Amino acid sequence: MNTKNNQKIKELIGQMTLEEKAGLCSGSDFWHTKAVERLGIPAIMMSDGPHGLRTQKGEADHLGLQDSIKAVCFPAACATASSFDVELSRKLGETLGNECNAEGVDILLGPAVNMKRSPLCGRNFEYYSEDPYLAGKLAASYINGVQSKGVGTSIKHFAANNQEYRRMSNSSNLSRRAFHEIYLPAFEEAVKQSQPKTVMCSYNKINGTFASENKELLTDILRRDWGFEGCVVTDWGAVNDRVPGLEAGTDIEMPGSGGINDAEIVAAVQNGTLDEAVLNQSVERILHLILDKEQQEGCVDWEEEHEKAVHYEEESAVLLENDGVLPLASERRTAYIGEFAVNPRYQGGGSSHINSWKVTSALEAAEKKGRKVVYEMGFPADKDEYNEEMAARAVAAAKEAETTVIFAGLPDVFESEGYDRAHMQLPQCQNRLIEEICAVQKHVVVVLHNGSPVECPWAEKVSAVLEMYLGGEGVGEAADALLWGEANPCGRLAETFPLRLEDTPSYLNFANDKYDVNYAEDIFIGYRYYDAKKMPVQWAFGHGHSYTSFAYGNLQTDKETVGEHETVTVTVDVTNTGSRTGKEVVQLYIKDETGAAVRPEKELKGFYKLELAPGETRQAVFELDARSFSWYSEKGADWYAASGVYRICIGRSSRDLVCEKEIQFVSERHLPFTVDMCTCLGDVLRHPVTARVFGEMMSQGSSERSEPSLMDSSDPMMQSMIDSMPLRNFKSFVHMPDAAVRGIIEKMNQALQAEK
Repeated sequence: MNTKNNQKIKELIGQMTLEEKAGLCSGSDFWHTKAVERLGIPAIMMSDGPHGLRTQKGEADHLGLQDSIKAVCFPAACATASSFDVELSRKLGETLGNECNAEGVDILLGPAVNMKRSPLCGRNFEYYSEDPYLAGKLAASYINGVQSKGVGTSIKHFAANNQEYRRMSNSSNLSRRAFHEIYLPAFEEAVKQSQPKTVMCSYNKINGTFASENKELLTDILRRDWGFEGCVVTDWGAVNDRVPGLEAGTDIEMPGSGGINDAEIVAAVQNGTLDEAVLNQSVERILHLILDKEQQEGCVDWEEEHEKAVHYEEESAVLLENDGVLPLASERRTAYIGEFAVNPRYQGGGSSHINSWKVTSALEAAEKKGRKVVYEMGFPADKDEYNEEMAARAVAAAKEAETTVIFAGLPDVFESEGYDRAHMQLPQCQNRLIEEICAVQKHVVVVLHNGSPVECPWAEKVSAVLEMYLGGEGVGEAADALLWGEANPCGRLAETFPLRLEDTPSYLNFANDKYDVNYAEDIFIGYRYYDAKKMPVQWAFGHGHSYTSFAYGNLQTDKETVGEHETVTVTVDVTNTGSRTGKEVVQLYIKDETGAAVRPEKELKGFYKLELAPGETRQAVFELDARSFSWYSEKGADWYAASGVYRICIGRSSRDLVCEKEIQFVSERHLPFTVDMCTCLGDVLRHPVTARVFGEMMSQGSSERSEPSLMDSSDPMMQSMIDSMPLRNFKSFVHMPDAAVRGIIEKMNQALQAEK
C-alpha cells in the first residue's frame, strides 16, 4: 500500500505504546474503533447495511433489536441481484455512500456475497445468488459505487457462511475445489476489481479452523494470491482466540471484549509468543484505514432517495409467469387480496433491518392513481391463520372482479438472521385461499414478497406470478407500476426455484448437525445441480418474462481458436420484436466438451443487459479469457482449462438456450502428472508427453515379443479394460517383466520433468 500517509503512519507506530497498538485492534463499542487522542488518531464509525443504513445513535446492538435512525430502505440483495445490472448496483452503492457521508459513517458493512447453498438459509435475502460469477460482478460494482464517495465497505461473510444454525461454532467442511470454484470467486472478483476497504471474516469454522484464525484464508489467499490491501474485520463476536487470529491476519475485533483480548495481545508480545512485528503490521493496516479515508460532504433529499428505491425495485422484480393478463387494463375491475397489499413485507429481520423513511403500499399507490380496485384482507401478513369469514369475503370479491391480484409472501417470522427456515412453503392459509380463488376466477395474478424461493403448488392454475422479493420501501409503488404497465418487468432470477425442498442439492446435508456441515453436493449447487440432473424445476436460474419479446441471431466470435493468454470476443444480435420498449438480459454460458474433469453441464460466464425500443437491434458483447473456460484443479492447486472443444451458449435462462457456437481452447499447461506402477494405461495414453514416450518404448520392444499386443484390440470391452489397466499388470497380460515396466515409467517421468 502506497499512500501519502506512509511516513506519518510509520512515525505513529513508533510513538505508540504496546497497549495502544493492541487497543487499536478492537472496537471501543458496537460501532466505533478506538481513538488514540494523544497522537491525534481518531475513531471511525461503522454501520450495518447493505441495502440501507441501520445507524444507531443510542443503545446499540447487532441484531436489529434496538431502533436506528430513519433511512431509506432499498431493495435487498435478493431483489437487486435479479436486476442482472452492474450499473444499477453501482448507482445503489453511490446512493448509499452519499447517505453514509450525511450521517458520518466511515464503513458500510456490506455487500454480502455468500452463496445460496440452500433456500432455507435464514439470511439468503441479504445474499445475491447461487452463482459466484453473478454475485462477484454485482458486488464489485456496488463496492466501487460506495467507495467512490469516500466511504469504505466491508464485504462479508468470508467465507463459506451458508447457514444460520450454530453459525458461531459449526464447521463448513468442503473440498478445495468447491471452495475455490463456488464459495470464494465472488470475494475474489470484488477484491481484485474494487479493493474493498475491509473484509469481514465469518463466524464459522472452515474444515475445522475458525475463519478468524485461518491463515490460509486471510493471508495466503486473500492477501498473497488476490492482493488485498485493506483490513480484515471480524463479524460481531467472531473471535475465538485473539492471538492466533492476529497471526492469521485478523486485524480488528468487533465489537471488542472490554479490553480482555487486548490484554492477551500485550501479554503474548511481552512473553515472546507473538512477534511484535505481526502486531505492527495490523496496526499499520488499521491506520491506513483511518487516515487514508477521503470523506465527502453528504446531503440527502429523502424524497429523491425514495424515488430511487422505487426505480431500483422496478428494475429488479421478476415476471415469472404471464398468460397475457398483465399488464392490467385500466378499465378492468380488479380485486386486491391479501394483507401484503396494504402492509407489504419489504425487508428481512436482523442486522440489516432499516427504520424506513416512508413506505407506500400497492393499494395506496393504486388508489392515488384512480385504479378500479377493491380490497379484501383475505389472510394476515404476519402469521399463518385461516379465517373462514375473511376468506369468504375475499372469494366473493374475487368472483365479482374481472381480475384478482393476490399479494402473498412470507411473514417476518419465517425468515431472518439468526435462524434458518424450517421449510420452503408459504403459509398454508395463503395457499388455501389462492386455490379457492382460482376455482371462481380465471384471471388470477399472484404477487410474491419473500426473501428466497417458495414452493408454489398453484403455479399452473394462476395467470401470472410477479416476484417482488424483499423490494425495499418502494415495493408497493413498484408493484403498482409493473402490474399496470407503467414499467416493463426486466428482472431475471438469480436463483433457481425448485419444485419442492426435497429436490434441493443440499437437502440431506443442510443444518442437520450440531458441529459439522458437510458440503456433499460439492460444486453442484443451484442450477449446476438441477441442470446436470435434468431435473424439473418451477423456474430456472436466469428466468423472467417481459411485456415485449426478443429475438437473437448472428452469434459470432472474433477467433475460432483461443490460447491460454488470449481473449475471445463474443457478439450476438438482439432485436425487440414486440410493441413496447423493454430490457433483455442476455446470458452467456460455457459448456466444457473436453471430458477432462467432472463439471457442471454449463456455467454462467457473462451477462449483458440491453434496453431496446420496438424493432431496435443492438449487439451484446462479451469478452472471455482462460478463466472463463477453467475449473479449479486440486492436484494443480490452480485454475486449469484442458485443450479441446468448448461450447459458447447464449440463453434467456440456464434452461432456455437460443444459440450456440463451438470454440477451440489451446492450453500451454498440463496438470501435474507422475507415473508409477499403479497408473492406468488410459491416463498414460491421454497425456501427450507420456503417450509419445510410451509409444516409442513399446515400438522398440515389439520386435522382441511374438505374442499379439493387447493395445491392438478393437473390442469395446477389451478397450475399457485396457483403459483402466494399471501398468503393474503388464507382467500378467503383456508378459513384460517389472523391471522393463519400471524402465518405461522412468523414461516417462524424465520426459514429464523436462517439460516443466
